Amino acid sequence: MTIGSVPAKIARGIVLVADGITDACGWTSRLLVAILIPVGFLNVFLRYVGRYTEAQLVNNTWIEAQWYLYGILFLLMFPYLLRYNGNVRVDFWYAERSEKVKARIDLIGHLIALIPFSALAIWVSWKPVMNSWSIWEVSPDPGGLPRAPLKALILVSFVLLGFQAIATLIRLSGRLAGHEIGKQEELISDAPLRVDA
Repeated sequence: MTIGSVPAKIARGIVLVADGITDACGWTSRLLVAILIPVGFLNVFLRYVGRYTEAQLVNNTWIEAQWYLYGILFLLMFPYLLRYNGNVRVDFWYAERSEKVKARIDLIGHLIALIPFSALAIWVSWKPVMNSWSIWEVSPDPGGLPRAPLKALILVSFVLLGFQAIATLIRLSGRLAGHEIGKQEELISDAPLRVDA
């Protein structure tokens, strides 16, 4: 069996590798949330205590660490949301369609929008990321953190998003051909929200 011109074994391998990397991004994001909550709480607590004691208790390192964690979390979730179908859609013309029509819509959307967007983001971010690493860019604020690793993660996140998009294209092509390649779980149930009076 082949999917397009790609042998099924290779297609399954691509999907498995992409899904494994993406699941690792999701696991890492959960860990980052566990770190982010106490860091954010500590920043707020020390700022308020400092206000009452008239002491500078918060420094730029902790403040920047908080927004670095936010940035990393946001970037790592790109491929994860695609993998688990948590991406935003225009539901008024998508939600009531059959699974085959949904697969066609997703396939076309990924081909004409997501893959080119990922490629463009990689191309646009390549030079700034390389420049940042070449000078080892650091925050200009006192006690600031290096910016080069965070900028590199922009590039990495779009590479991972593109890779997951390719895996999703393979999965969608298989679905349209009548062969399920890997399971694409849903983050959110399709069941309508029910409110009992």
